Amino acid sequence: MTTKRLSVDYLARVEGEGALDLEIEGDRVAAARLRIFEPPRLFEALLRGRGYVETPDIVARICGICPIAYQMSAAHALEDAFGIRVEGQLRALRRLIYCGEWIESHALHVVMLHAPDFLGYPDAMRMAADHRDIVRQGLEVKKVGNEVLRVLGGREIHPVNVRVGGFYRLPTRRELAGLADRLERAHELAVGLVRWVATLPFPDVERDYELVALRHPDEYPFNEGRLVSSRGIDIDIADFDTTFAERQVPHSTALHSHVRERGAYLVGPLARYGLNFDRLPAEVQALAREAGLGPRCLNPYRSIVVRALEVVFACQEALRIIAAYEPPEAAAVEVVPRAGEGIGCTEAPRGICWHRYETAADGTIRTARIVPPTSQNQPSIEADIAAVAGSVLDQPDEVIRDRCARSIRNHDPCISCSAHALRLRVRRR
Repeated sequence: MTTKRLSVDYLARVEGEGALDLEIEGDRVAAARLRIFEPPRLFEALLRGRGYVETPDIVARICGICPIAYQMSAAHALEDAFGIRVEGQLRALRRLIYCGEWIESHALHVVMLHAPDFLGYPDAMRMAADHRDIVRQGLEVKKVGNEVLRVLGGREIHPVNVRVGGFYRLPTRRELAGLADRLERAHELAVGLVRWVATLPFPDVERDYELVALRHPDEYPFNEGRLVSSRGIDIDIADFDTTFAERQVPHSTALHSHVRERGAYLVGPLARYGLNFDRLPAEVQALAREAGLGPRCLNPYRSIVVRALEVVFACQEALRIIAAYEPPEAAAVEVVPRAGEGIGCTEAPRGICWHRYETAADGTIRTARIVPPTSQNQPSIEADIAAVAGSVLDQPDEVIRDRCARSIRNHDPCISCSAHALRLRVRRR
């Protein structure tokens, strides 16, 4: 039997270090691996022995694009350990800063990283020659998200204003009013981006994902909710380990997560949208239908439309929070540390970000465990790669490489979200 191995030794221009390996035997894909070889970063070990006050600032360094997801999940987990809750305007401000992260992250992915795939460009710079206005609008929207992070978080990259119990400093009404003017403009541009990406040429594909996301009784989820799935899971976030399991695989320094006794699942925009469509405002639901989507989307290529819709939602939600803002009496609730265990789970742009901490009586971190979105999506990404490659086995290697790279970018994984040029090694025998 003829065996062909296609290897991308290094995914260029990525956040992290990874590769792609395909093994093709005759007329079938024998294996598809997203090979993550970045050395372990040891954040969980780094946290041991550190004070709870330091934790949100340490975990923010895990990701330069999604620091709020890590800060919020950590803060919620430690508040759970200490038996406190953040309510009212402080809770609303947490949703507001999360809006900023969704806006900046999704806008970057939609326009700069994903759209070139559909239009035949190797990168956004060359796409801009023919679609200058779209690229400019996408970057303008992203800048507004960055500005939300700066005002609420103190700076755009690795914000420093988030703490267990709330914030170190509250924004003024005047600062938020200035944000509102820019968010109105971003909302207008985001609606236009939804209508534009809806016209892109999408392959007619559906995948049989088990969707997993937070679900809140009243809100499209950011910070709180139960973990639910499209196949009947409905659990408290503290029961994550009873339903999901992580395992080490030889080709990745990142753990793979599976539903116990079942297999791969998907987190992120498609999962949030498919499990929480009824929590979106009526205007966003109508825009989704105008863009050709129903209440659930299982076409991974159309994830670009869902991300654009979430930008529209985040702009609307941010404006709603700002309009209702009344500065609370204190920037944070009182925190009294104690020995315990706490769980936190929030919705990063790429999906659920789950944290567990065990604390000593003085709040020192004894153990830490973090399950990021990309580790949860790796098995589904590999299944997608295998399916895509299997559909084009009769094509030249360059076509197979291009289709697999596009399939990876559908999910915007943290290690390969900016990959546009891949070096390919082909060995035939």
